[in-house]
Parts: sequence; C-alpha cells; structure tokens
Amino acid sequence: MIELSVVMPCLNEAETLAICIEKAKTSISGMAIEAEIIVSDNGSTDGSQDIAKLHGAKVVDVIEKGYGNALKGGIEASRGTYIIMADADDSYDFSDLEPFVSKLREGYDLVMGNRFKGGVEKNAMPFLHKYLGNPVLSFLGRLFFGIKIRDFHCGLRGFSKKAYNMMDLRTTGMEFASEMVVKSKLKGLKITEVPTTLSVDGRSRPPHLNTWSDGWRHLRFLLLYSPNWLFLLPGIVLMLFGTLGFLFIGAKPTDINGITLDVHSLLYASAFILIGFQFVVFYGLTKIFAVENGLLPKSSRYANLFKFLNLERGLLLGLLILIIGISLSVNAYLEWQDVAFGNLNTTETLRIVIPAVMSLQLGVQIILFSFFFSILGLKNKD
Repeated sequence: MIELSVVMPCLNEAETLAICIEKAKTSISGMAIEAEIIVSDNGSTDGSQDIAKLHGAKVVDVIEKGYGNALKGGIEASRGTYIIMADADDSYDFSDLEPFVSKLREGYDLVMGNRFKGGVEKNAMPFLHKYLGNPVLSFLGRLFFGIKIRDFHCGLRGFSKKAYNMMDLRTTGMEFASEMVVKSKLKGLKITEVPTTLSVDGRSRPPHLNTWSDGWRHLRFLLLYSPNWLFLLPGIVLMLFGTLGFLFIGAKPTDINGITLDVHSLLYASAFILIGFQFVVFYGLTKIFAVENGLLPKSSRYANLFKFLNLERGLLLGLLILIIGISLSVNAYLEWQDVAFGNLNTTETLRIVIPAVMSLQLGVQIILFSFFFSILGLKNKD
C-alpha cells in the first residue's frame, strides 16, 4: 500500500526536475515509507517527461493549462494516503519531507511549510514577494478566515487524499494554492505548519510566476471567498454613516468646529444608505451563488438567511419605507401648493425632498429584492 505520493507540477523543468526527483527519493528512502513520485506535466517541450521517467517518476500528462489544473491532474492520479506537493524548480527542499509526513500521521489534514521559520536563502524570494505580497496576503487570509498560519503561499505542503476530496477545489490557476488553504478552513479541517527552507530557483529561465497579475488573482480570490469583508461589512458601515448623518442634520443644520453640515451633506448621507444597502444585497447574492455552486460550504447561518429574509417581511418593510417616501413627497407637494407652485425655500424643501426620494428608492429596492430572494429561496428549499 502506498502511503505517500509526491506530486510535482511541471512545465519545461528539464534543468531542475532530476534534482528534485532524486532529493525526494532520498527523503523517501530515509523514512522507509512506501511512496511514489508523480510528475504532472502540463505540456513540456524540453524533454521533461523523459527525464522524469528516467529517474523513476510516474508521468501524468495534463492537457488543460494552468498551475491548478496541473496539480489536480497529478493529485487525482496519485494512490497515496498522503500527498506532498511542491514546484520542480529546486527551490523547495524535497530532501526533508519527514516533518510533513509526521504531522499528517498525527491527524492533521493540511500541513503547510513555513519558509520564514525555516529560512529563506538570499535572493530566493523577490523583494516585493517577501516584504509586500506574501505578508499582506497572509495577513488578509488570517483576518478574513481566521487561519492561524504565517506563510499562506508556501508551495511545499502536504495533505491527506481524503482531505483533498473534501476540499472540492475548483480553480485552475495560481489561486489554486489559496483555495486549498481557504477551503480547508471552511470545511473545518485541521491545519498546521512546519518550518521549511527556500533556496534560489535552480533554473536559468525566468519563473512562470507573474508578480502583479498572480498577486491580484490571489487577492481577488480571497475577497470573493469572503463576502462578509467584501460586501457586508462595508455595506453596514456605509448605512451606519448615512443614518448618523440623518440623525444629526436631518432636522436642522449642524456646526462641527466651524464647519456647517446642511442639506448638501444630507444628500450624501442618503447616498451612503442606498449604496450601503446595495452592498448588503450583493453580499446575499454572492453568498447564495457561492454556496449553490459549491464554492462555499453550506452552514446553519446560510439556512437561516432564507428564514430571516422571507418575502413577507421584505414586502412589509419595503412597503413601510415606501409609505414614508410617499408621505414626505405629499408634504413637499402641499408646501409647494401653499406658494401657488412658485419659488420655494430650497434648503427647507430639500430637507423634505431628499429623505422622500431616498425612501422611495429604498422601499422599491427592498420590495424587488425580496421577490428575487424568494425565488432563490425556492431552490434552497428544494
């Protein structure tokens, strides 16, 4: 029975592939473990496939392009109980896989390498990656998802085949690495990290990684998988600021340190409320889309979403706000009528018209979105 599969994604790695395979074989021999080495080739044209076979590795040809596709092809072809993956550029230490296997045997589902604990060789990591990209993205990962690891993007990591199947990974590019960590947390899997080293890339050609575009793909992924931070919290903050604006300047102008806030500020306050509401609605839509398409796991909170946001409550709330808007509009009309539809005191009129227009818009939006959420809820109930 094969206990360990070592998977190396490969795209024209002829210069370093043999070194990585031999290092992995040395580590496997030292652990006296039944293992296999899989080279998941993504269309190499430099003879990498022949090199892999010559050194005793199993070659899996993956037609679909992309880092994630290459890894998925190799992982799904593996037969080991545990899997360790890393790039075949000789920057990761395949000769010391024992700490990963030990943690997996202890029952951890995902074991991440930590290059900052193990040591980063001089010039092994670009300046922007070391001091900006990795620290920022790792911080956001901890903040958004509560994942207590320090090196979110280490490419050397181990996991059980069972855990991999539970992750249900969907992405095909560089963000595959982020999805693995996020999904592990969302699925309630046990995560830990062990020190590992990072050496200078052994290839003479530039790496496949593109600093800005791949960094953006990782950041975009983190944001899309955390609708609370992307939509819900900004929406609540905007609506809170807008509501405070109405409380302070809705009835009369307010002076703050010599600055007068009047109807012009009231207009922005109404915009904050409307924009904030849109953010909250998009949170709900994103959550539903992500869960129903298998991108996020279902939770009790998700089920309660449809219990709380039902059609009847939405219609009632929307109707009440709509009535407020209509009442204020009628009031503004009557004041206009009192002056025989002539000139009005603009400031005093806007103090009525702005809340009226905002209430009309908000009421209609709540009613429409209540119907839409109700339609989505039909599928959820089925």
